[in-house]
Amino acid sequence: MPAQLSQRQALLALNALPHVGPVTLRRLMDVFNRDAVAVLSAPRAQLLEVEGIGKKVADTLIDWPDQFDLAKEVTHMRRTGTRFFIQEDVKYPELLREIYDPPIGLYWQGEYIVDRPCVAIVGTRRSTLYGRRVAKRIAAELARLGFCVVSGMASGIDTAAHEGALEVGGKTVAVFGCGLDTIYPPENLDLYQKIVAHGAVVSEFPFGRRADRQTFPMRNRVVAGICQGVVVVESAASGGSMITARFAGEQGRTLMAVPGRIDQASSVGCHQLIRDGAIMVTSVDDILEELRYQRTQFPGEESQLNLGGEDTAQLQVSEAEQVVLDCFAGGEFGLLDDIAERLGKPIAELSGILMSLELKRLIVKRADGRFEAK
Repeated sequence: MPAQLSQRQALLALNALPHVGPVTLRRLMDVFNRDAVAVLSAPRAQLLEVEGIGKKVADTLIDWPDQFDLAKEVTHMRRTGTRFFIQEDVKYPELLREIYDPPIGLYWQGEYIVDRPCVAIVGTRRSTLYGRRVAKRIAAELARLGFCVVSGMASGIDTAAHEGALEVGGKTVAVFGCGLDTIYPPENLDLYQKIVAHGAVVSEFPFGRRADRQTFPMRNRVVAGICQGVVVVESAASGGSMITARFAGEQGRTLMAVPGRIDQASSVGCHQLIRDGAIMVTSVDDILEELRYQRTQFPGEESQLNLGGEDTAQLQVSEAEQVVLDCFAGGEFGLLDDIAERLGKPIAELSGILMSLELKRLIVKRADGRFEAK
């Protein structure tokens, strides 16, 4: 054991060791009176007396210097401006400390420290324009009202939530399902840098830890644990956001969901949550009411979400374009052939109209080839 190992350093090591999960750590810390140094210096026989500690975990704890390079980790933290907040720190999120299995520490990048009520906005990576638009607008209004928006920086809904908060100068926290040296997805590097500059990115995982099926659920419990409420915007019936919703229920957080189209797979999870008792969200005022906050800022602002898209009144739309645009009313979307058949127009003529509407940024072509109104 390195000489003069501090409690914080011992927690860094415990947090990074393989085979030692949050529940196991909680048991060890309870048995050893929350003394991480004592855990790492305990003899094998004493470790094996702890419930749930088998030979593999005991050997890992005994041989921890061979499992984790503490000096390298500390050097990396200094180079990247990363801090490690433990539960005893006042900067550790207060609500997270109260859950059953809180992380024993959080790697933290960014100057922002949680100082206000937090609301999580989560959802599918395979989101629709409708879902991303709603997530961004909910996040923006919550941020303007003084909330911190929390999400997982994944593609789709998570990204839209972070962007919405940042665009109005609000605060947002991104919780990683990997080490902070791995930007996932890679295309969110610019978003990551903006969040570090104006909010914070956090993770319970050490540098070098890659995302996998185990880390994402662990990340989701932290997302819910930091917040007073969780809003799900688009999720498949078995999506990762449903795991976050389950954690919200177990942790006593207010669970909310935004309804979507009944024939859309990305709405199934939200409708299931609403059917099972989650609060249906159609405006930010629904969130404020459930969390028992009063709208004290921007009292004249329209509270009902504008789900119909940006104001397009100033754009000149021809009669033929308007006929095509009407096909997308109510969130409709479709393939070129389907729209042509519905309108009885030649594909060549319709292609030109769709291109014109795309150039006017009134519709967009999705990755699956279908068109959707913005």
